[in-house]
Amino acid sequence: MTATATSTAPVSTTAAAPAAALRPNRAGERVLALERLSNALLEEVFLRGATPALSSIAGWEFRGLNTPPWFRLLGIKKFIKGFYSEGGTTWGYNCPVEQNRVTGPWVARPDDANPKRFGFYTVAAVDATARDNRYLHALLLDYGQGGNPRLDPSAGLRDYLVQVDAGDPDVLLGKAYYAAGPLRIPTYSFFILERHRKGPASITR
Repeated sequence: MTATATSTAPVSTTAAAPAAALRPNRAGERVLALERLSNALLEEVFLRGATPALSSIAGWEFRGLNTPPWFRLLGIKKFIKGFYSEGGTTWGYNCPVEQNRVTGPWVARPDDANPKRFGFYTVAAVDATARDNRYLHALLLDYGQGGNPRLDPSAGLRDYLVQVDAGDPDVLLGKAYYAAGPLRIPTYSFFILERHRKGPASITR
């Protein structure tokens, strides 16, 4: 794949301070509006997105929504993604949540106070010279570098992540690909993240 030109996209060079009073544990109107968009319109939003500042996501957990409705049948319509810094690298993880209504609360499993964390990945700016360089204005979530179990199928995931609105670091939009050898296979799915709560400073695996 070749790198996509993104010279007109706004770039977040500094981290905006997260809102002092976080939204209730429900999807905000911006998220619900994005979830209803077609893939074609989500692609337009994605291409206009800004690069999230790593400092604006590290140390936080985000409520997540996969946009395809049939993901509910797989039990992964709703999820939580967390981010933390360790050893000079920004890392991330996933948490399973109760699959209630999209408008319902996010409740991590098996225990909201002590959720399961899995599907780890590294987070970094996209390197134009690397194999995974499709969107230069995005962050790359690389599960292949996450230190997951050897046979974990999540190792093939390569997610690109942008900030939907340049002035709002609380809502992010992701686009997923799957690595199979040298191939990068589009999954034709997007996911939306919204700031949820402070996460742990470090993770014990």
